[in-house]
Amino acid sequence: MNLKDLKNEWINEFSQPLMIAGPCSAESEAQMLETARRIKETQAQVPIFRAGIWKPRTKPNGFEGVGVIGLNWLKKVKEEYGFKTATEVANAHHVFAALEADVDILWIGARSTVNPFTVQEIAMALRGTNKPVLVKNPVNPDLALWIGALERLLGQDIKNLGVIHRGFSTYQKTKYRNNPNWQIALDFKSQFPNIPMLIDPSHICGNRTGLADVTQEAMNVGYQGAIIESHSNPDEAWSDASQQITPEVLAELIGNLKVRNSGLAGFDEAMGRHRTLISDIDFQLIELLSQRMKISEKIGKLKKENDIAIFQPERWKVITEYAVQKAKETGMSQEFIEKVFKAIHEESIEVQNNIMIDR
Repeated sequence: MNLKDLKNEWINEFSQPLMIAGPCSAESEAQMLETARRIKETQAQVPIFRAGIWKPRTKPNGFEGVGVIGLNWLKKVKEEYGFKTATEVANAHHVFAALEADVDILWIGARSTVNPFTVQEIAMALRGTNKPVLVKNPVNPDLALWIGALERLLGQDIKNLGVIHRGFSTYQKTKYRNNPNWQIALDFKSQFPNIPMLIDPSHICGNRTGLADVTQEAMNVGYQGAIIESHSNPDEAWSDASQQITPEVLAELIGNLKVRNSGLAGFDEAMGRHRTLISDIDFQLIELLSQRMKISEKIGKLKKENDIAIFQPERWKVITEYAVQKAKETGMSQEFIEKVFKAIHEESIEVQNNIMIDR
């Protein structure tokens, strides 16, 4: 059996789109129960309550989760409010503890997905489980690693699978905590339309303001659900406070989502996919242009310090020749590429001129 043969009927047990919500980290029994109660009282369609029991952190000495005791709090959430429960596992010890506590859904985090040895250890510990196992994309943009993680799980006879798109790390400072890089996620979705894909807007955005837009964008291109961090008091959260929302805001977000009928997937979904990819590329273009202009500022300062003229005819000649070369390589018109380079060059000159005259 291969990934494309999987039926993944587990997701049909839940209303669509599937919504998973709860705090980034389990902090106390009271925090867990209050968050669960308020999610329930909003009557939002959230059948699964999530909470991080173990938290992988970038640096030591940070809050790394409450550990096994938090699994008892997840049990109470299930008993008192009827939610299914979900948590992240990062090694065999986590798996055995979560299975013993009867956690309903497990996910493998982005930091684990990137390491085949870790995924193999988790897969072997989970061997033969019927519980759904979700795999977050690796922190770096590597589609093969993502697919490979699922293949390792399938190799251990784990057949109820799904994936979570949580964005990809970047050293650049952008409006996203993790760049969505929709192309990679949609390439996965195109290859494996039978594997449910959820969006994780909390980790993509890293803030509250963009959550609704990113979630809606995912719904527009046919994602089957979302996993969103919700906390009874987000500002006081012990981890990722800035990206968590209250249960009431969560309910409003879910209520405002426009979800497409999967039976009508075709023109609308294809258009949504293309528009999402264009928006993603446009965002990257703007970010790259911003970086380019920052380099132009540095060049302008060097020219000012050394009394060098801003405009260098030889440089413009090189740019023009490069435009001709790229036109031939890409099949785009030379005129179009020259217009783009000219606009960039003119803005670069303006940036440097402002530095020369101390604006």
